[in-house]
Amino acid sequence: MAESFSQSRGESLRLAVIGGGISGLAAAHRLTRLLPKAEVIVLEARDRLGGPLHTIRSDGMTLEQGADSFLIKKPYALDLCRELGLADQLVPTNEQHRRALVVHRGRLHPVPEGFVLMRPQNMAAMLRSPLLSLPGKLRLLLEPRVPVPRDAKQPGYDESVASFATRRLGREVYERLVQPLLAGVFVADAHKLSLAATFPEFLDAEREHGSLWASVKAQRNVSRTQTAARYGQFVSLRGGVKSLVDALAEQLPAGSVRLGKPVRELSKVGPKRWAVSTDRDAAPDLVDGVIMTASAPGAAELMISVDAMLATQLRQIEYASSVVVTLIYERDQIAHALDGFGAVVPTVENRPAIALSFTNVKFPDWAPADRAVIRIFMGGVLRPEMVDRTDDELIATAKSELAQLVVAHGGPVEAPLVMRWRNSMPQYHVGHLHRVQEIESRVAKHRGLQLAGNAYRGVGIP
Repeated sequence: MAESFSQSRGESLRLAVIGGGISGLAAAHRLTRLLPKAEVIVLEARDRLGGPLHTIRSDGMTLEQGADSFLIKKPYALDLCRELGLADQLVPTNEQHRRALVVHRGRLHPVPEGFVLMRPQNMAAMLRSPLLSLPGKLRLLLEPRVPVPRDAKQPGYDESVASFATRRLGREVYERLVQPLLAGVFVADAHKLSLAATFPEFLDAEREHGSLWASVKAQRNVSRTQTAARYGQFVSLRGGVKSLVDALAEQLPAGSVRLGKPVRELSKVGPKRWAVSTDRDAAPDLVDGVIMTASAPGAAELMISVDAMLATQLRQIEYASSVVVTLIYERDQIAHALDGFGAVVPTVENRPAIALSFTNVKFPDWAPADRAVIRIFMGGVLRPEMVDRTDDELIATAKSELAQLVVAHGGPVEAPLVMRWRNSMPQYHVGHLHRVQEIESRVAKHRGLQLAGNAYRGVGIP
């Protein structure tokens, strides 16, 4: 957007960012750097910034209620931290127990060494794993012989993650490893989840090498410990991810952030200006440009009077809800070794939880050593009813899950925390990239309008 305005006009520009989540704050920060003389206002409907990035600090503990870390494989979040002077606050994940566990028949087992999302980089470890039956292992060994569909080589090809993983790796590997690992990221239905929009590298591997196993062998410098290496690509901040939100807010000019200001109407004023209304009884803000970082459905509601077709396209992006329950125990109340960063739960296990996260295994400094801080994730596309249960019901369910899976006995020693994230996770259904291209094409017709956020080209912080 800034490139469309000359620097000489910067002094008179007024720009509005709708939404005070990480996307909106990063956008506002960037605008103030590119156009230091412009007036930038951030309009946030809630009474706090950060959206689903929310850290609670209590009694020396760092308790994340949403994302607890971000990938450094994509450099953008890391670069932003450095730009904000947070480089000395970055903390890696704990080197010990740098792996994930998976629930199988009510017990926790490690994800086989070298298995990363859909790529089996250590076939021997896969064959030793108790997660797979003999037929499941034999089917996996056939992966190099699975033909590549003719359509898969065509530009713009897409299919569901479930379809791809099942045809390449077999039903068991999909159900017991791929599905739960992906559910922990997207809380999605993998039968609808777009491969091209989420993991295009696997589609590229099949196209280039003919099979996933062949692509592994082609990368001769790949370590057999890539499962651990992948978790080493995550970092956080010493005070939790809210430190990034706070640092961005502090860098913005005084008075630029307006909390409790839901945008009620957005309209064009002539060919070059926009009217942004928050209070029914007050005159709208007149601005030269708008960056829309609200959810896709929220953006659609505001775009109806501006571009009905764009609003229709935005509504096609569906969202899922989830809930996080945080329980804190004395460490000796947990019989399990907690020898991983957490556990994922396959749908075929028919349990209420999607995943568990062992906070102070992943980041030991976030809680005393004599505590076990465990987050239980529930809901998602496949269990949407969980979000509507009462706090007491959710806490009881979480306690029951921990009693069975990590052998927790007694009650939590701190008050449980329940955080609902309603309609916060966009669903990248098959064809998502094409849909986003159409949306961006419509947006380009409106001078001074841009969209940003997790609805379009990535759900992670970077």
